[in-house]
Amino acid sequence: MRRLARHRVRASKSAAWWSMTKLAPYNATWEALIPTPTVEFWFDFASNYSYLSVMRIEAAAIRLGVRIVWKPFLLGPIFQSFGWSNSPFMLQKAKGDYMWQDIVRECQKIGVPWTRPSTFPRNSVLPLRVAALGADQPWIGAFSQRIMLRNFTQDRDIHTPEAVCEALSALGLPAEAILAEALSDANKQRLREQTHAAQIRGIFGAPTFFVGDAMFWGNDRLDDALACAAALQSNPHPLQTG
Repeated sequence: MRRLARHRVRASKSAAWWSMTKLAPYNATWEALIPTPTVEFWFDFASNYSYLSVMRIEAAAIRLGVRIVWKPFLLGPIFQSFGWSNSPFMLQKAKGDYMWQDIVRECQKIGVPWTRPSTFPRNSVLPLRVAALGADQPWIGAFSQRIMLRNFTQDRDIHTPEAVCEALSALGLPAEAILAEALSDANKQRLREQTHAAQIRGIFGAPTFFVGDAMFWGNDRLDDALACAAALQSNPHPLQTG
């Protein structure tokens, strides 16, 4: 009888332990520990290859379950740090001639419109200030697309209050209030600091993507960056080999 009683006690304890483990919520024990795969997207509205990425990055990221962190920055100071007075596409004729052919092919490939801008590269400071202000807002993608379309399909200036207010108003946003905040000293400093951060991270062009510390440069590396981020869900070290 004593042996049977001891067996019943053990069985009771085992049943209690099993019931507790069954009640533990799955999300709390596993899913909460898995970070959302993330890609940092560094871009400038003056960059024609950034245009290609802006037009497709959100839809591509949604398909793979990847979060995009928008990182607007100024390419000008980056180029100046290399001793360049302008875009390398303008300083090197052969490279520029190739780019104007290549961008047409790339636009056709992904199905976006294209009009060669009469001014290149355009001053992009003002819309970048707005983007820096709204980088974590749900409207950042749609706003960025409207600015890019204005530059690279309508051949219109983007560094004007009219340009940014038109884009914001079309999205049903309080354009004047957002513009006023974008022009604040604090927000101007935010864009300067982000541009400096781009230099510190070794960015030399746009678009540039980061998955952790792994850099991917160019619109033609967008898909690779997204795939790398998505792979982190099943393998925390997708870039390691051997």
